[in-house]
Amino acid sequence: MKLAMEHLSKQFKNKIAVKQIDTILTEGVYGFLGANGAGKTTLLQMICGIIEPTSGEVKIDGENNIQMGERFRDILGYLPQEFGYTPGFTAQDFMLYIASIKGLQPQYAKQKTRQLLRLVNLENEANRKIKTFSGGMKRRLGIAQALLNDPKILILDEPTAGLDPKERAYFRNIISEMSKDKIIIISTHIVSDIEYISDQVLVMKKGCFILQGTPEELLDKVNGEVWSCKIPNKEWTKFETQYCIANSHTLANHVEARIISTEAPIDDAINVEPTLEDLYLKYFSDEMEAGENS
Repeated sequence: MKLAMEHLSKQFKNKIAVKQIDTILTEGVYGFLGANGAGKTTLLQMICGIIEPTSGEVKIDGENNIQMGERFRDILGYLPQEFGYTPGFTAQDFMLYIASIKGLQPQYAKQKTRQLLRLVNLENEANRKIKTFSGGMKRRLGIAQALLNDPKILILDEPTAGLDPKERAYFRNIISEMSKDKIIIISTHIVSDIEYISDQVLVMKKGCFILQGTPEELLDKVNGEVWSCKIPNKEWTKFETQYCIANSHTLANHVEARIISTEAPIDDAINVEPTLEDLYLKYFSDEMEAGENS
């Protein structure tokens, strides 16, 4: 299967949310990485056919996604950033309700519901009302409902919001196991969600993909630009305004810091192995405080 975005753009009044995107996705896991406000959610909604592009189109094996209608919805699974539910529903009720909307046969829907609630560790909570769930439990239920129709295209918008570290790791394992015959898109600003499971990472900024490649290929973009160094406490305030700081640890007489810079920030700085988080900080440090919705 091939999912193509051709000259895809979306404009809201005076704001261009997505700008001239051209890319082709085949089976595998794709991480859409970008800060809040980069345009990721708008792009996902166009891929899903929820909103129409201002220009360009999304094609599935050469056919326009919106024109496909029901045939496209039959192969699509989607977890939005905020998914709605009826608070009085139990987890099982909700899954069966979504299954009916998707047109699944009742017997199959019951079987698939049990299977998926087990997959996301909610099997013992099947008859519990969703309004009593924690944020992480609701998110896991959202992942389960997106899988009900065994979709060939699975789109997950900030899927690990509200999950604890153990749940995040479990989620990554689930996605890795499912990736053999699907196109899976994970949109996130959390690097660890996609660093180890993505076949390709697409870095999005201001409505455009600015980088695309395997995690290893993207790490080459910051190779030789990540440094470990010790800065005297009295010099730290001035130092942190001059450089991109990945992290720092204040000790008695100095600050141990991880710095992203094309040149050594101090004479005795030590070059260290880069991570995708370093790449993210290099390209998004100017937007870290933006706080916009994507």
